[in-house]
Amino acid sequence: MERAFHLSRLDRLFRATPVVAILGPRQCGKTTLARQYAKSRAIYFDLENPRDLQRLDQPFLALEGLEGLVVIDEIQRSPGLFKALRVLVDRPKNKARYLILGSASRELIRQGSETLAGRISFMELTPFSLFEVGSPDWKRLWDRGGFPNSFLARSGQQSRDWREAYVSTFLEQDVPLLGFQIPPRTLRRFWMMLTFYHGQIFNASEIGRSLGVAHTTVQRYLDILNGTFMVRVLLPWVENINKRLVKSPKIYFRDSGLFLSLLGVESAAALQQHPKLGAAWEGFALEEVVRRHGAREEEVFFWATHGEAELDLLVFQGGKRWGYEFKYADAPRITRSMTQAIQDLRLDHLIVVFPGSDSYKLSPTITATGLSALSDRLGLIKGNYPDPSSALSEHLRISGSAASGDRSSATVPPRGEGKQRISLSSWERAG
Repeated sequence: MERAFHLSRLDRLFRATPVVAILGPRQCGKTTLARQYAKSRAIYFDLENPRDLQRLDQPFLALEGLEGLVVIDEIQRSPGLFKALRVLVDRPKNKARYLILGSASRELIRQGSETLAGRISFMELTPFSLFEVGSPDWKRLWDRGGFPNSFLARSGQQSRDWREAYVSTFLEQDVPLLGFQIPPRTLRRFWMMLTFYHGQIFNASEIGRSLGVAHTTVQRYLDILNGTFMVRVLLPWVENINKRLVKSPKIYFRDSGLFLSLLGVESAAALQQHPKLGAAWEGFALEEVVRRHGAREEEVFFWATHGEAELDLLVFQGGKRWGYEFKYADAPRITRSMTQAIQDLRLDHLIVVFPGSDSYKLSPTITATGLSALSDRLGLIKGNYPDPSSALSEHLRISGSAASGDRSSATVPPRGEGKQRISLSSWERAG
């Protein structure tokens, strides 16, 4: 399956810099995307291959005479290459472009920024999103997550088996290869404990008491999972107002399938009876919204006061403030917390995202929209606007027109225009 949107992003980034880094979790499709982009016209180094790793022990001998596109996969295994790449791209007659792939974001970004400043662009690749698989398959995506091998598995059981194997491999092989010496059983226990903090304020001291370790050790464990794209650490937004605000971060599992596996939920039916149902929806929808915005880590926050007013997601983009609430309900309603968030945060608009396909106004500044409608509308019109914020403004204008009876302006173009979908021969309900 060709991920056309991401291929076009690579073209755009290479017009700006000679080095582009694709960052993302293991097995999310980075290598496949690189091969699609290269179209067999690239020189490829896989640092998981001992032979390639040995060749790049002397990087100038291996790379100096190359032209065209050079792909280096799993570059975090040889961080010293960044210094060599700086020398190579600074050559007066350099004819090579370098596409580097990595599974460990924070360390890779730090080294690349220091060594290749002004020469490198970064692109995060996530597992499949709702925009790619299509709105009809949102339940499958929620249940299985977006990792290609999990989402496209032939049955729900095969999907669950793959996710369990992924977790084991990540703990037993991937983490040690990154240089972290933590017993797999200890990190698995910590990861499973995080399922109960999904969508909640993170309390390192509380978890440390349960694990029998210091809170600093717990923070280190969290940094590992955050830096390998397994969890999202959402920081609080603190306004300069006279209120007692929550100042600790929230955590979310970034892939809903891995979250449900570690939570022990084996079917969609079981999830409907689980006490974490609301939190599961919140995390799934939040991640989709952040992806559709294309928002960076420094553009997304949550907001909460000790007086119990809160906002699930605050996005700063395009000079505007977008607020999001995520409600697992058929027909969400306005709450006092929403009204207070609009006033205190001076939001341009607040969107309540629920599991549906309709959009309608709750007030002049609050719109209820189904996740499918929001994803489809942003995906179809985003290309016509300079930024996601402009696309969202158009979606809200259309939603308002539909609510007032002007259905012609709310018509969604036929499926397939402006987006690509993953072909599925059948929709098999997991479980």
